[in-house]
Amino acid sequence: MKPALTLLYAPADRPALVAKAFASRADVVLVDLEDAVAAGGKGDARQGLPELMESLLAQHPGRRVQVRINSIGTTWFDEDLAMVARLDRCVAVRLPKVESDEDVRTVADVVGDRAIHALLESALGIEHAFRIAMAGVASIGLGEADLKSSLGVDDDDGLGWARSRLVNAARAAGLGAPAMSAFTNLAEQHALEQSCRDGRRLGFVGRVAIHPKQLVVIEQAFLPSPEQLERAEEVLASIAGATAAGHGVVVLADGRFLDAAMVRRAEETVALADRLT
Repeated sequence: MKPALTLLYAPADRPALVAKAFASRADVVLVDLEDAVAAGGKGDARQGLPELMESLLAQHPGRRVQVRINSIGTTWFDEDLAMVARLDRCVAVRLPKVESDEDVRTVADVVGDRAIHALLESALGIEHAFRIAMAGVASIGLGEADLKSSLGVDDDDGLGWARSRLVNAARAAGLGAPAMSAFTNLAEQHALEQSCRDGRRLGFVGRVAIHPKQLVVIEQAFLPSPEQLERAEEVLASIAGATAAGHGVVVLADGRFLDAAMVRRAEETVALADRLT
C-alpha cells in the first residue's frame, strides 16, 4: 500500500460531496460526522451513512476510508460508534479529542480490531501523546484549531513544540510519520505549500485537506525532490553492495558512515517516490 499523503474531509450530511471525495485523487477519504455537521443534522447524517458507504465502497473497491465520529462524552458518541462498528471492516474510526489511552480502549472495546486513528486536540492530549500512540492506534494526529484554543495561542508559531511532540511520540511508538492537520485558508495555496514544507522538516508526512484543490499542492510538497531521491537510492545501493560483499562498515562517497537510521530514511524516501510510478 502506497504511503498516504492526502486525506480529504467530506461532511457526512452531504452525500454528493462524499461521493466527490471518493472519486478524487485523495489517498484517504475522511467522512465527517463531527465539526462539519450541525448538531441538528447529526442524527440524519448518521442514519444515512451505512447505505451511502455501502454504495460508494462498491463503486470504489479498496478505497481507504475513515469516519470521524463525535468525541467521547458528547450526546452523539455512543450512536456514532455503534454505527461505525456495523460498517464494512475496511472503514476505520477517526476519533477526535483523545486525551488518554483509556479513550482509545473505550472505542476499541466496541470496534474490536478495526483501525482507530486518534486526534489530539488539547494540552492534556499532547502530554499523553506517547501513551495514546502505544494504545494500539493506527495513527495519531493533531486537531490544531481546538489545540490553539487549549494552548492559548493564535497562530502556527505557538504549535511548534506540540507538533514535534506528536511526531516524536508516533515514531517512538513505532507508528508511521503523522499527517499534518488541515490548512483552512483555501485562498492561500502558496502559504499551504510553505506550511507543508515546514511540517515536512519537522517529520510530518502528508496532510489533511478540506477541499480537492488542496490535494496537488500537498502531494508536491511532501514528495521527495530528485536530489533527495538520488541520495536515497545511493544509500540503498551502497548497503546492498556491502551486504553482498560481506562488509560491516559502509562509507558513502561524501564520507558519511552509513547506519540503520539512514537506511530506514532512504527506504521511506523511495517509497514516497514510488507513488509517481
